[in-house]
Amino acid sequence: MTIAQALLLGAVQGATEFLPVSSSGHLAVLKAVLDVGGVPILFDVILHVATLIVVVFVFRERIWGILRSIGRWIARRANETDGENLRLTWVIIVATGVTAVIGLGIGQLNIGASPRVVSALFIVTGLILIASRFFSGTRDYREIGLRDGLIVGFSQGLGVFPGISRSGITISAGLLSGLNREKAGEFAFLVSIPAILGAFILTIRDAGELSESVGALALTVGFIAALIVGTAALTLLLRLIRSGKLFYFAIYLIPLGIVGLILL
Repeated sequence: MTIAQALLLGAVQGATEFLPVSSSGHLAVLKAVLDVGGVPILFDVILHVATLIVVVFVFRERIWGILRSIGRWIARRANETDGENLRLTWVIIVATGVTAVIGLGIGQLNIGASPRVVSALFIVTGLILIASRFFSGTRDYREIGLRDGLIVGFSQGLGVFPGISRSGITISAGLLSGLNREKAGEFAFLVSIPAILGAFILTIRDAGELSESVGALALTVGFIAALIVGTAALTLLLRLIRSGKLFYFAIYLIPLGIVGLILL
């Protein structure tokens, strides 16, 4: 893989990880176009780690609050103000468990090997985003519960399919379960943290194979590109979530999927 290819893949990952257009789907199609399909999946996961850093930075106050509440709970010093964070923690754990079961099963199907299937799933994502326009939730974390964890966790598991946007489907699921737009968006990215870390742990065994096909400089360039572009993309997405304009991306995804079905 050349440095230019790594830069392009990193930038695409950074943009599409947050914008609801499927990062894995875009990377799969772009790899086919660039003829770099032999790159280990660990390369994709490392780019995901770059965008994970963006998530931690943007939501650092909430994450730090959760960690402090967990610490006080372990020390048996939790107070009433920790209730919301502790409740949210257990829901994230439930969602992560559901995601792991669904995601590991889907991962065995190797759907990413078929650009035409990915193109079809771009259309599915577009339709999900259009449907999300009609979801109107009002609940916040004080009312979040097991049902929300199950719905969002199942949806995030489906996001393993390249072409299904993880952010798009989990935000839509949060809205469907009744969360308000701000909390649905935040929760969708909070549950992504253990999912991405888990994927990294499962693929770290491919590190040797990765070093043979992707040089250290190319990997670094891709990582930094994902980090910079991802920060801008997440900032934009949060604004669009609050204004209820996720469905705008369907205007891009559906024609993209149709073109992919015809040409790929």
